Amino acid sequence: MRTTSIVIRRRLTSLFLLATAALVALTGRLAWIQFVRADELQQKALEVRMRDIPVEARRGNIYDRNGRLLVTSVSAESLYAIPYLVKDPRRAAEQLAPLLDMKVERLSQILSRQSCYEWVARKLEPGTVEKIKQLKLPGLFFVEESVRHYIFGSLAPHVLGFTGIDNQGLMGIEKTFDQELQGTRGRIVVEQDATGREVPGALHKYISPRQGNSLVLTLDETIQQFVERELDRVVAKYNPKLAVIIVMDPRTGEILAMGNRPTFDSKNWMTAPQGVWDRNPAIWYNYEPGSTFKIITTAAAISEGVVRADDQFFDPGYIKVADRYIRCWADGGHGSQTFEQVVMNSCNPGFVEVGLRLGKEKFYSYIKKFGFGDVTGIDLPGEATGILIPEKKATNLNLATMAIGQSIAVTPIQLLTATCAVANGGVLLRPHLVKEIRDPSGKVIKTFQPDMVRRVLDQEKARQVADLLQTVVMKGTGRNAFIDGYRVAGKTGTAQVVGEGGGYVSGKYVASFTGFAPAENPRVAALVMVAEPQGGIYYGSQVAAPVFREVVRDTLHYLQVPETPGLEKPKDPFVYFEQPRVKVRVPNVVNYPLETAQNILREAELSFVVRGEGVIVQEQTPKAGAEVLSGTSVVLDLQPPGGKSREGPVTVPNLTGLTITEVAALLAGMDLRLEAVGIGQAAGQNPRPGEKVPRGTTVRVEFTPGSGPSQAPPATARPVREFVERP
Repeated sequence: MRTTSIVIRRRLTSLFLLATAALVALTGRLAWIQFVRADELQQKALEVRMRDIPVEARRGNIYDRNGRLLVTSVSAESLYAIPYLVKDPRRAAEQLAPLLDMKVERLSQILSRQSCYEWVARKLEPGTVEKIKQLKLPGLFFVEESVRHYIFGSLAPHVLGFTGIDNQGLMGIEKTFDQELQGTRGRIVVEQDATGREVPGALHKYISPRQGNSLVLTLDETIQQFVERELDRVVAKYNPKLAVIIVMDPRTGEILAMGNRPTFDSKNWMTAPQGVWDRNPAIWYNYEPGSTFKIITTAAAISEGVVRADDQFFDPGYIKVADRYIRCWADGGHGSQTFEQVVMNSCNPGFVEVGLRLGKEKFYSYIKKFGFGDVTGIDLPGEATGILIPEKKATNLNLATMAIGQSIAVTPIQLLTATCAVANGGVLLRPHLVKEIRDPSGKVIKTFQPDMVRRVLDQEKARQVADLLQTVVMKGTGRNAFIDGYRVAGKTGTAQVVGEGGGYVSGKYVASFTGFAPAENPRVAALVMVAEPQGGIYYGSQVAAPVFREVVRDTLHYLQVPETPGLEKPKDPFVYFEQPRVKVRVPNVVNYPLETAQNILREAELSFVVRGEGVIVQEQTPKAGAEVLSGTSVVLDLQPPGGKSREGPVTVPNLTGLTITEVAALLAGMDLRLEAVGIGQAAGQNPRPGEKVPRGTTVRVEFTPGSGPSQAPPATARPVREFVERP
């Protein structure tokens, strides 16, 4: 019995000890949780029941160099829902759907989700907001956001760029300086329980965002307007594939204006084709610069002392390099001339000789010093580097053609930056677009000073190059860039377009001019580049130089740069062409499709004027066979679709060279039927071109692979820009 009592006491003692140990452990655990991990667990609890709705900050403004507002943000209200507070999601969706132009099912799904908040619609129109507020729907709230507003929608859109739905920078300055412009986001804090249901006395707090910093650009809104005006005129007159104008201060590297065509409206960028807004041609487009690159050849040669202005050259009309002949644009050449005249006349053999005198090592060193083959570092996204043959692979022939602006591709901003290095006394500056960054109160927090990359020329040598470029405008190919009262230095360029598979594309050219003024103390440098102008006129002296004159003249007057008294353009009526006008025979293009007729005229060095509507040339003036000077305009009268009227016979067009699809579409528009034989391109047809036949007539067309009309110019026409050819 006693043994039993002892066992019971031991068991009770063990149980007591175990209970005491458990109580101590629980007390210790409670103390650990209460005193050691209290803050951590409290924060986790808050995270479980608190939800943040981000509120975007108002982006900073963008101003031009004179403080004119270019871009700002305007308030817009966005609608969001706290689903557990929406009493009847279906009914609310039915009321909102017609106001938001959304499907009821989609809205009902959003309002029924198990979440703390959902965006319903962003940045609504004020009228829509007022109608929704009148519905007084529970669980739906508005928050103030902002919409980017471009004061001048189509002013420098490739430079300013645009933003997305969340106000993030997507292109241009908006993208490059996105962090500076964004500001600090705010929050809407919402409290709920773990299941997403309303908590009694729940917290619903708004923490306001902080506005972003503002930018002051180097752009001048007035000068930019000059550029936009001239670009519109270029498009109206020449309808080019691309057109670029850049205006720069050569003393600082500041971009005063930059414009492109085609263009778009920053306010409605999503409605424009992606190919228009996704790249900025001024910093991306690679092209052979042609004779404008002779500025670099001249600068390198003068700097290295391989040539002086009064050195004598003889141009017989060509120069042989390796097994190729590089021809002068002037029939018979320029004969005996000084280097000054070589530059003035843009003489190809003379520049080839200078390039070969320099040698590959020296020439390449200056090409790289001037920044070609690398980005300039302008503060815009998407800049291209240009295309440069590796020095180790370059031959004497490559060296010769590079000396005249072929076998190398540059971007417009590269070429203008290099031109500015000549203008400012030999210093290569990084082009830039931003002068200052200011905080929301207007205080300047950062300034951008001129950024010297390197010295490329001695100041005296740069002055000699500038003097040679003045003669180009006073007496040579750049006479159309002359500005009364100012000494202008510059160079024209006309280059053929290189195709995707290599080789030059017939009938497609790039006309350009780059220069600066006043030459003795440059305030403005500008580049004009017009790619693939239409209408048969494509010389840099005719297309680009006059545009340069208009932009720079107005800019100099606007900047109140003093004129040089008595400096006027020579009174002779001579207008200089980079290529002489010669007699050519007008080809026959009657009954040809318009595009084919235009290509034939381009090959014959003739321009054209189109009258009427339609796709077939009905008449031409002058008639086929007439002898005229190259550059003469041929008037093309078009035949309306289906003939002159819907009654009577129609004239069978010339279908040679067209594909089956093109022939079928063309004949269908003229109420004619097609009987196709074979595949490929049209090589023969019956009835013959020019015959008048009743509507509904079947035209039998034979197609053969690889056939097509010869696009070679008539025998009397000189090949255009054929610098390199075998003997």
